[in-house]
Amino acid sequence: MAAQTEVRTQFSTAEIETLKQFAAGDLTAFETLFRQHQAQVYGWIVRVVRDTGAAEDLTIETFWRIYRARKRFDPKRSFGAWARRIASNVAIDHLKSVRPEACLSAEAVHAVEVDSDLQQHIRRQTERAFRQLPVKFRAVATLALVEERPYEEISKSLGISVGAVKSRVFRAVRLLRKKLKQSGVEP
Repeated sequence: MAAQTEVRTQFSTAEIETLKQFAAGDLTAFETLFRQHQAQVYGWIVRVVRDTGAAEDLTIETFWRIYRARKRFDPKRSFGAWARRIASNVAIDHLKSVRPEACLSAEAVHAVEVDSDLQQHIRRQTERAFRQLPVKFRAVATLALVEERPYEEISKSLGISVGAVKSRVFRAVRLLRKKLKQSGVEP
């Protein structure tokens, strides 16, 4: 886990040059960065939106936003962290725009086999309660509780403090428990 939160501070001369060229609007440099970071951006988005089809489209949208914002990028900073923050914003914007029922893909819903009617009922109620969370809580809860990402990583990616991440996770869990209790499931 420590390797996941490690921040890279040293860049090679070639990497710095590519980042400078990108910031100046060079399409070849942008294509290089796209190839290097596409899988990571896609992975980050799919963890938030839980829909592979939407994640593909949102990855393209993220890189479009990255290219449009290139003049604001500081080549001395981490491109990956900057891209992840933009990807997080794109994913959260997407979650705000879709119906709550559409947030969990059919793949995610059917990923876990169920043994009994009770387990099915609990799973359905849990999914329903999760979809009803406010978007800012759902995004943090997905990353912290489902994906088990470190709070520091979530903080940097969403542009909020670690304290805000902890607060949102706490509030999300409290809301989930309340919604489950209201639906007859004792957490």
